[in-house]
Amino acid sequence: MDAVAMALDALFADGNVAREAVYTPDGGTPVLVRVVTRRADDITGFGDARIWSETTRVDLRVAEVPQPRPGDRIEIDGEPFLIQGEPVRDRERLVWTVDLRPA
Repeated sequence: MDAVAMALDALFADGNVAREAVYTPDGGTPVLVRVVTRRADDITGFGDARIWSETTRVDLRVAEVPQPRPGDRIEIDGEPFLIQGEPVRDRERLVWTVDLRPA
């Protein structure tokens, strides 16, 4: 295992950074996974207007969730979300970042 993968494993194991969640692929079986949540505000340009929106993004390890898809469900602390948009993989291809919306 290389140093980047080891560092990511440590990050996802850290209870101060990551937490447990339940990932359910559309029509599939629920799986317990670890996620790193990022609840940041997002400013989107639309013509001359700038629109503020509250966003929820999470990072998932590719080793736990090989192919997340829009419509898949993630439950965090009992709060259900659906993946929206296409997941994006990091440069090392070890972590997915997904945008969520309330289910």
